[in-house]
Amino acid sequence: MALAAQTSRLRLGLLVTSNRFRPPAVLANVATTVDVVSGGRLDFGIGIGVGSRPGHPLARRDYEAHGLPFHDAPDATASLAEALTVVRRLWTEERPFDFDGAHVKLTGAFGNPKPVQRRGPPILVGGRAKATLRMVAEHADLWNIPGGDLGDAIERSALLGRYCHEIGRDPAAVTRSIRLPVSYERPGDTREAIAAAADAGFTHFVLGLAAPYPPGVAGCLAEEVITAA
Repeated sequence: MALAAQTSRLRLGLLVTSNRFRPPAVLANVATTVDVVSGGRLDFGIGIGVGSRPGHPLARRDYEAHGLPFHDAPDATASLAEALTVVRRLWTEERPFDFDGAHVKLTGAFGNPKPVQRRGPPILVGGRAKATLRMVAEHADLWNIPGGDLGDAIERSALLGRYCHEIGRDPAAVTRSIRLPVSYERPGDTREAIAAAADAGFTHFVLGLAAPYPPGVAGCLAEEVITAA
């Protein structure tokens, strides 16, 4: 929210806003607030947000600590699909509506005010599982996959394209996004990775910075990687 108020050109958003931490109707209203404050610059990244190792106790401690239920991945994925439906409807529908899903139940739900962006902020969903890709085909505007194995990313992008065709959606309507690690010592390697991903059809790049961060890392990244690439 602070960045939204203090900037004018940057697009804003988290790569993964966890669907597990807030009811989707509440999350939709929070996102609307950020979109309004920023003048329509929010990208809405959302996922099941379990943690890097769901089975590890440290990945689950926040749930128990804050009284939140912890569900397995299939249950969380099904819940996210319903959440995406509800979020979009709250952003776009002008009349109150009911929703009776297996995971989300609303009565007389209505989003007001609406986001600045038409149809609401672009929805970004990340992942490579088939169930996730089917969800992306139906609901998302951007799809992100962690980098590292470009061949796998290309295969998953093609699978997403097939799922889009199955439901009658143009695969080009979903922006392909990829996360690439940044090499501080060899920025040329990062530029080459960006070029290779661009040649493979990816047009949105999330550059991952590893801690500890060198002094002036933002300026170096802009000059040696982003502008050069």
